[in-house]
Amino acid sequence: MIHAHVTAWFLALILFVIALFLHKSGKAKGFKIIQMILRVLYLIIIATGIGLLMQVYHIDWKYILKAVGGLWVIGLFEMILSRVAKNRRTSVFWVQFVVAFLLVLYLGFAVLPMSILHP
Repeated sequence: MIHAHVTAWFLALILFVIALFLHKSGKAKGFKIIQMILRVLYLIIIATGIGLLMQVYHIDWKYILKAVGGLWVIGLFEMILSRVAKNRRTSVFWVQFVVAFLLVLYLGFAVLPMSILHP
């Protein structure tokens, strides 16, 4: 389950960058297609995240913080793309994205027991 979760996150991040480049190059149809694919990936990310939470026997604040942070990142993906499509400012959302993404990466890869770097 963890491999599906990480793979979905990785694909979502790549498609997010591709969507930004498609919008910048003026390809609105490609942008919309990638945005729809991303929305399906959001559902996969949330489903696998819930599955991972169900595997934990004792849920403490770190798991809750990572889940909320992950939902925050997904929300920021969507907000950034929708504001870019409407040609509105996104600087506040980018700052939030960096903070939330680094928090989720830190918790996911260094702190929580199912992580790669956890002793």
